[in-house]
Amino acid sequence: VCETPMNETLRNDERLRALCLSGSIPVKEYIKMLTDAGFGTIEIRARRSYRVLSPNHYPTDELIHIESIEIAAIKDPMPKDGPCVFTGKTAIYYGDEEFIDDGKGHVLVQNQPLAVCDKTAAALSGVSEQIHISESTWHYNGGGCC
Repeated sequence: VCETPMNETLRNDERLRALCLSGSIPVKEYIKMLTDAGFGTIEIRARRSYRVLSPNHYPTDELIHIESIEIAAIKDPMPKDGPCVFTGKTAIYYGDEEFIDDGKGHVLVQNQPLAVCDKTAAALSGVSEQIHISESTWHYNGGGCC
């Protein structure tokens, strides 16, 4: 994947095609393609730098950073409120009660991390000021405490 659009010259470069680089697209576009195909759960399990296309080696005006991502796409029923996309966000409740329940199936025990999809992370951020939502780590292993 890459967040910088590639020009047509790069897209049609046989050398880049052989390296599986010419078809790189933004991660959001890739996820949309998967969810449009009916995958209701997307887990981004890893994301790491792969290559750069630099102006001194390729016909581009800017540096293009290409990343490799590992995704598990699960073809389960699409939730009514949209797909669950896990990018490695974690929710941690740090209030005074033993737990907090959002009433939608998410129970956060005090000071115990819970792996959440991006949609749930956004919803939980409005439930209580005493819930910390981490940034995306681009690593997801199913959650758990250990």
